[in-house]
Amino acid sequence: MASKTPVGFIGLGNMGNPMAKNLMKHGYPLIIYDVFPDACKEFQDAGEQVVSSPADVAEKADRIITMLPTSINAIEAYSGANGILKKVKKGSLLIDSSTIDPAVSKELAKEVEKMGAVFMDAPVSGGVGAARSGNLTFMVGGVEDEFAAAQELLGCMGSNVVYCGAIGTGQAAKICNNMLLAISMIGTAEAMNLGIRLGLDPKLLAKILNMSSGRCWSSDSYNPVPGVMDGVPSANNYQGGFGATLMAKDLGLAQDSATSTKSPILLGSQAHQIYRMMCAKGYSKKDFSSVFQFLREEESF
Repeated sequence: MASKTPVGFIGLGNMGNPMAKNLMKHGYPLIIYDVFPDACKEFQDAGEQVVSSPADVAEKADRIITMLPTSINAIEAYSGANGILKKVKKGSLLIDSSTIDPAVSKELAKEVEKMGAVFMDAPVSGGVGAARSGNLTFMVGGVEDEFAAAQELLGCMGSNVVYCGAIGTGQAAKICNNMLLAISMIGTAEAMNLGIRLGLDPKLLAKILNMSSGRCWSSDSYNPVPGVMDGVPSANNYQGGFGATLMAKDLGLAQDSATSTKSPILLGSQAHQIYRMMCAKGYSKKDFSSVFQFLREEESF
């Protein structure tokens, strides 16, 4: 096990933390950095090496995974004053699992290529639960010849590792998925709310939807109505899961991409506005399925 070469990991938040732990379980020594030192403590206690900047990670590891909240964070980690590109070694493999603008992924890839290293975008789907269990789906964009090297690491953290094409296509797939997820969650919340107000029992309505043509992941695996399902955020006052802020961010990326490609996304744009309103009204830290609660409270629509 000890013969495995160290892997750098930058960004130990809700997703990065369990992802890094799964690499440890597979015997990879880690070189760790997070902008919040407290996030590194449990890894340091477990004997992993913690360093003080992304540049220091790049100096000590030639395979690095980044898992950061926004495009700005990713740019800073790679191109900032103490960024990866300051000390990256030729031939290094840099995998970014953040969900960011595909245009930013393409720019970072160009900068990385100038340094003689390889960049791949590999955003994830599946949320915190799948990150813990090692069942994430990775959508990978980059040079196909490098995919096998990326797959070796990503396969420790996910059950599906899918090659999507050139740089930015991983991000494109993720953005499309999350736009559809937001739209279907809002639709499920509206249908459930309407049915309840028409006198239907929510569990019965969910059962009928899930054996009918309206069935979708939001209705059968992540139902937004409290009391319908166990083990989902709606059963726990919408705590945990995938925050409304992050959904609003991803829908903003979809909006930007739609503008740049002249693609009509009428429902995607509407979903973006709904999640932005939710964030303005105190839902930002709640799971995105709390749109059900938001619709129940907003009588004025």
